[in-house]
Amino acid sequence: MSLADDAVEARAQGWRTLAALHARIEDRLQRALERDHELSVSEYTVLDVLARQDGFHLRMNQLANAVVLSQSATTRLVARLEDRGLLARYLCPTDRRGIYTEVTETGQQLLAAARPTHDEVLATALAGAAELPELAPLVSALGSLSFTPK
Repeated sequence: MSLADDAVEARAQGWRTLAALHARIEDRLQRALERDHELSVSEYTVLDVLARQDGFHLRMNQLANAVVLSQSATTRLVARLEDRGLLARYLCPTDRRGIYTEVTETGQQLLAAARPTHDEVLATALAGAAELPELAPLVSALGSLSFTPK
């Protein structure tokens, strides 16, 4: 095996390990959020991203980028949350082509109730993953990241 082949295999193994950690955490989050709050991980993420914005809103294309979904998947997800009264959409007052999505009061309340579940399950899943030798380096890397709140 050449050096180039080794690098390709190392990247592929790293990607598989990252995907395994993601799947492990997302599965636990999905089960807990659905059971306790009737929310999917994607629905929680949309509410969380919007709630962290000034004014609790974003344009649809910004939201799609922030939650890493396609524009059409984001539109369907927002429509479902809007039907539940958790989000509202409205035209941008300065650009009639733009559509904003914002969290409603009901959505803010559900998010506030779901956030402790999300945070607890995430912490527990990461702690469990840290005990597995193949996942421990990734968990450690995540712990060393620092984010500046907006």
